[in-house]
This record gives sequence, C-alpha cells and structure tokens, in this order.
Amino acid sequence: MNINFEYDDVKASNRLEILAAKKLDKLLDKFDFIVRADVFFKKENTSSPDTGSICNIRLSTPGPRLFAEASNSSFEASIAESVDELLRQLHKRKAKMKSR
Repeated sequence: MNINFEYDDVKASNRLEILAAKKLDKLLDKFDFIVRADVFFKKENTSSPDTGSICNIRLSTPGPRLFAEASNSSFEASIAESVDELLRQLHKRKAKMKSR
C-alpha cells in the first residue's frame, strides 16, 4: 500500500507519519484490498481547545473511495479517531463484497 502525506499550515512531522503508517498497516493486515491511503494534516483556528488538529484520511479501495475526518486537540487523537471510522467503513465494504 502506498501512503501519501500532505500538510496544510502544519510543519511536516516524521513522528506523525510513523504513527499514521502503523495504524494504517493494521488496517491493511485485516483488509488486503486497500490500494492507497492519502493522509492530510491540517491546523485550524478554533475557539474550542478540544478541536483544531484535523486529520483526514482517504482510502482507495475497489468501488468508491472511503473517507474519514476527525478534529481533536492533538493530531494523535485525530489519527486514532479517523482510523476507527475507516475500520467501521471497511467492515461494511467487506460485508458487501462477500454478499455479491
């Protein structure tokens, strides 16, 4: 699987890339039909201290692309929330693939 990282108003971080890659590799272990992942890190000015560090993840799979977005106080929490959402979507996609 190929993983692309993009940063918007955020300094590139090797630590974030390694963390995201580890979590995405766990998804790939369960779902071998994932072709590519695009991970976007974005900083947003918000009035709430609990949001602002946004992580978007887009997965290329057979059929429509899967997408998840999370905004938390840290990028680590946003990555975890996005991957959890993708996990739910991948389970649904796999169930549809089996029923065909």
